Amino acid sequence: MFAVLKTGGKQYKVQAGDILRVEKLAADAGETIQFNDILMLGGDAPVVGVPFVEGAAVQAEVVDQIKGEKLIHFVKRRRKHSSKRTKGHRQKLTLVKITEILASGADKSGVKVATGKGDAPAAAKAAPAAKAKAPAAAAGSDDLTQLTGVGPAAAKKLEAAGLTSFAQVAALSADDIAAIDAIKVKPEWVEQAKDLAKG
Repeated sequence: MFAVLKTGGKQYKVQAGDILRVEKLAADAGETIQFNDILMLGGDAPVVGVPFVEGAAVQAEVVDQIKGEKLIHFVKRRRKHSSKRTKGHRQKLTLVKITEILASGADKSGVKVATGKGDAPAAAKAAPAAKAKAPAAAAGSDDLTQLTGVGPAAAKKLEAAGLTSFAQVAALSADDIAAIDAIKVKPEWVEQAKDLAKG
């Protein structure tokens, strides 16, 4: 049985026991990781994904974090008194050994998902929570840029501090203003917010 997996913008045809050099992954040597972007499973009954095969995965063990061969980038301008520049680059890679191909049950395996950045899954989980919070804040919010001296950037900082309406800004006391670290709230904003809250 073989699988075609996608990682680092490239596709690899793999079988159990294969050793691959892939783009750098956030994993240490000896760790077991799982690739969930499976484009195809081959064997007696081939399965082609649309675009990925649902529930399929490839598990691998990280052998080492390595660097690729050195590439030379040479630039020369062919004129008298011209310039030359030589730069070298070694791509960071991860060496992995394929241990198992799962046709189903990838979500229940409990193995760490292979990612290029260590915080990508956490950021993906945080994004829906931020989207869910935004409509609730927008429901009772006012346009704080109507206050003199409050631009779009300052309005975002006020919203981050929990101030979304004129009534909230108008209710601020001197102690509340001192406690806000995100932005320096000016006393004249409070006076203007009182007028705008009245309508």
